[in-house]
Amino acid sequence: MFSPDLRSPICCVGIELHGCTCSQDFSLKITDGERNLSLNLEEKKAVVAEVGEQIVKAQAVIVAEYRGLEVGDMTRLRAKARHSGVYFRVLKNSLARRAVEGTAFSELSKDMVGPLVYSIGDDPVAAAKVLHEFGKENDKLVIKAGAMPNLLLSHKDIASLATMMSREELLAKLLGTMQAPIVNFVRTLNDVPTKFVRGLAAVRDQK
Repeated sequence: MFSPDLRSPICCVGIELHGCTCSQDFSLKITDGERNLSLNLEEKKAVVAEVGEQIVKAQAVIVAEYRGLEVGDMTRLRAKARHSGVYFRVLKNSLARRAVEGTAFSELSKDMVGPLVYSIGDDPVAAAKVLHEFGKENDKLVIKAGAMPNLLLSHKDIASLATMMSREELLAKLLGTMQAPIVNFVRTLNDVPTKFVRGLAAVRDQK
């Protein structure tokens, strides 16, 4: 099955049967979700604080169900998120709800059901693109919900956001011809995805 994060201690177990002793190595695969379940109170507080720090600076949070995803697939997805500068983690949903409580992403709480991975980023396009593109290749990963600050996203919104160029891609394409000061340019990059998705949401609400 799945194991989002392998830190697998190897133990040797001796089994004595009818005077014979057999030894076998077992590799223990512990998932983030299982690790969350076994956390003590202080460790849970630390997880909530860590995720909360990411939420404060986030421009998008996308969640997806990973039920049945293989170890190798999850490892590749984690690496892709890291390469894209996206905070990616499997969380116990009760801890995730605490992390978003009282924030611009609090409305996501009602969609935090089942085994979920959380894609959190200050670049909303990258946060959506990581899960959306991977989900097209692997049907075990299913996007469940998403949000930008104070704005819930539909599946169509997330797909549209994911097809845009990320901030990194825009920088690579436009930096050479930039005429405006760098501060104004970066502000423009930040505003483009937000205005785009809010426009989509406005059209959707009018239908």
